[in-house]
Amino acid sequence: MKRYRKIIFVCESGTARAPMAEAVIKEYLIKYPVEIVSRGLVVLFPEPLNQKVEAVLISNGITVANQMSQQLSLEDLVPGTLVLAIETAHKQKILEEYGEIPGVDVEVLTDLTGDELEILNPYGKSLQSYGLCYETLNKTIRKLVNLMNEEEE
Repeated sequence: MKRYRKIIFVCESGTARAPMAEAVIKEYLIKYPVEIVSRGLVVLFPEPLNQKVEAVLISNGITVANQMSQQLSLEDLVPGTLVLAIETAHKQKILEEYGEIPGVDVEVLTDLTGDELEILNPYGKSLQSYGLCYETLNKTIRKLVNLMNEEEE
C-alpha cells in the first residue's frame, strides 16, 4: 500500500462508523505521519458523536472529546489523500459528487483490507449492535494499519 499524507473515513452522517474508525486507528502505531479524520456525506449541521458509539469507545478504553460531524468537502480532497468509504454506496456517492481527483484514492475500507463483508450500520439498533460494529471495525483497522506499516519495512 502506498503512503498517504491524509486518510478520511466516510460514512453517511459522520456520527457513527467513520468517527469510530477514526478513533480506533488513532490507537494504533502508524510508522509515518498521517492526518486521520472522519467525514459524513449528509451533514446538514455539526452533530456530536452518536451516544452509543461514545459508550462503546469508552468501554474499550478510547476517549473521544468534543467530536462533531463534518461534511466531506472538496477542500478535504487534496493530493496524497486516501478516502475510505465504509460502504460501496458511499464510494459511489463520493465519485458521483467529486469525480476522479488526481492524487486522491477512493476505496471501500473492507475492499482494501480484503474483508468479504462491509461494516454493518448499527444506527437505531441496540448497544450490542454498536459493540459488534466496533469489534468488526477494530479487526479491519488492524489489517489496514498492518498494510500501511508493511510499506515501511
